Amino acid sequence: MGGDRHIRFSLISLLLALIIFSGCRATIGGRAFTYEEPLVDSDITVTRYVPSKTCNGTTLLADNHRRERPSIIEIDMQGRVIWEYAIPPSLGEYTNPGFDVELLPNNNVLFVLPGHGIFEINRKGRLIWFHLDPKVSHDADRLPNGNTLYVYGNDDQKTDAQVKEVDPKGKLVWSWYAQGEFDKPPYQDVYDQGWTHTNAVTRMANGNTLISPRNFNCLVEVDPQGQVMRIIGEEYLHRQHDPEVLSNGNILVANHARPHEILEIDPTSEEIVWRFAVLQRRMWPVRDADRLPNGNILITGSTHLVEITPQKELVWLLELNVSFRSPREAPALGFYRAERIPR
Repeated sequence: MGGDRHIRFSLISLLLALIIFSGCRATIGGRAFTYEEPLVDSDITVTRYVPSKTCNGTTLLADNHRRERPSIIEIDMQGRVIWEYAIPPSLGEYTNPGFDVELLPNNNVLFVLPGHGIFEINRKGRLIWFHLDPKVSHDADRLPNGNTLYVYGNDDQKTDAQVKEVDPKGKLVWSWYAQGEFDKPPYQDVYDQGWTHTNAVTRMANGNTLISPRNFNCLVEVDPQGQVMRIIGEEYLHRQHDPEVLSNGNILVANHARPHEILEIDPTSEEIVWRFAVLQRRMWPVRDADRLPNGNILITGSTHLVEITPQKELVWLLELNVSFRSPREAPALGFYRAERIPR
């Protein structure tokens, strides 16, 4: 049965590729809009802004709070939309929960639709590149060599590779399997949206790869041969999200403790050198924290984007003015990740 499903998905992928690339590179049905006059969305409000203390620029994020119109938006510091890409209706089912968006050096946008694939579009909404994979979860990074590194954690099994790297033609060039290191207690019988539900990956400056197997409550650093070099945070991480390696070698990560918190970890000593507790439960789950060029931290929660200084002063606050019918709706329909683009 599994082989039959794989064959069916491959045939569907091939058909979609033929449709998309018939004659010339085409759109995937979505539309992009650049607004000369910034668009005010009544559901999004900036309630605090201290220009002298913020990292000023625009913010790129996935906006999923309208079920009928999921989109990628770029907003200014007042929360007004200056650019938008509406996800094609045919792909709307793959936006819940949480799809990742990344600005590329060429100003194109790379985004992940969980359970479906990875797409690169230009600012006019034209499809530039795509790679389909039914088990892609929440994170994909374009590497300096042009390859794409992504996590394979959507209902992953022990026999699956949890991380994959593909070249521009979609050929698999590197992968990492958790099974070799983790098919033993206390990990072997874990299952929640997959065995590991790996939710993030990043290629480190030393050539190693930092991986976040969410269900194992730890971070894993592996070398280019896939050997585990160290396991980080087993004593204090819980369903962690989006680890970022900082310029000083420390790791910034969103941790789903109670309360949810942002941690800066020295990976060598495992000392927590900085932490910020997110006390407002309406923001939970908190799934992203980025260190900005001026040293501030941009935090993404379900209903808020928050910029704080290293001294924990709130200098920018964007709120999503939407009431979800149940707590379970927040992870699916709230914000997932955001990226500040300095100006």
